[in-house]
Amino acid sequence: MIDDKRMKEDRFERRPSEVSLTEASLLEVKNLKTYFPISSGLFSKVKGYVKAVDDVSFSIQRGTTMGLVGESGCGKTTIGKTILRLTEITSGSVTFDGIDIHALDRRALRALRPRIQIIFQDPYSSLSPRMPVGEIIGEAVREKRLVAPEKFDDYITGIMKDCGLQEYHKDRYPHEFSGGQRQRICIARALALNPEFIVCDEPVSALDVSIQAQIINLLKALQAKYGLTYLFISHDLSVVEHISDTVGVMYLGNLVEYADKASIFDNPLHPYTMALFSAIPVPDPDVKTNRIILEGSIPSPANPPEGCKFHTRCSYCMEICKLEVPQMQTIGAGHQVACHLYKDGRRIG
Repeated sequence: MIDDKRMKEDRFERRPSEVSLTEASLLEVKNLKTYFPISSGLFSKVKGYVKAVDDVSFSIQRGTTMGLVGESGCGKTTIGKTILRLTEITSGSVTFDGIDIHALDRRALRALRPRIQIIFQDPYSSLSPRMPVGEIIGEAVREKRLVAPEKFDDYITGIMKDCGLQEYHKDRYPHEFSGGQRQRICIARALALNPEFIVCDEPVSALDVSIQAQIINLLKALQAKYGLTYLFISHDLSVVEHISDTVGVMYLGNLVEYADKASIFDNPLHPYTMALFSAIPVPDPDVKTNRIILEGSIPSPANPPEGCKFHTRCSYCMEICKLEVPQMQTIGAGHQVACHLYKDGRRIG
């Protein structure tokens, strides 16, 4: 069991900007499965399962950012929610700083909550319209008693300034702000609890391009100042390339490729990754890109294809792809791919 008081003291000793980072993994996800039952009939009998996340493993080093990309419906957001235990796990494990999150009882989970936070995709719907900004940011701080009452106002003001907000914004309501300012409020609300790990669930997808750049730069600045660790979920590869240290590519509930940013952008190995990267626009009219068009639509996660789930849309499909599930293997220095085109560390197909 985790000691509430000890955790609070521990966390606030680490608030200064000179955060000591180690190479150890802060988060480890092993063989994660998150299935949702499909019920029908008078007695709601379970007829099957939607395999939203189907045997996914990865780790995130302390103080780094992992980008998670893929088409809509591939399970990116479900992974984020399962890590935070907003969605219960089906099997596997999620270990944060040596703690198995899904093995915690209610009291221990409540004590852990300030250390793991989330920034949602839609800043407006995630903010209460009936509360002023100061209360939105400070509500959980007051509930957790993270700072003394006489220091509360100064603490919230400091957090707001770190996120590009002014002190007079405390008395305003969410509808009085622009989309970019609302997302800054959401970031300030997460930062106020002094977290170590933040799930960023497409935090810039609803914003204009110029505002996206401001928010990404803000997230990077806060990471450098406080030693934060991010899981950055996005479908925008240009944004992922700018902020991430490592990148994982998901397809239909599975992680099909994982590597450091330079390796995966310079040398994508999986056919699905190649197709995604071929769609990145190049800001040069003289450069012609070889766009890879995927045929067909994504199969249903409730009834995925046998073998490799991508074989129904893959131009490299072989007979083995229809029969056997490809296992994740390492190609080169830490570059992992799950594809039958590769064997014993080299390409064969």
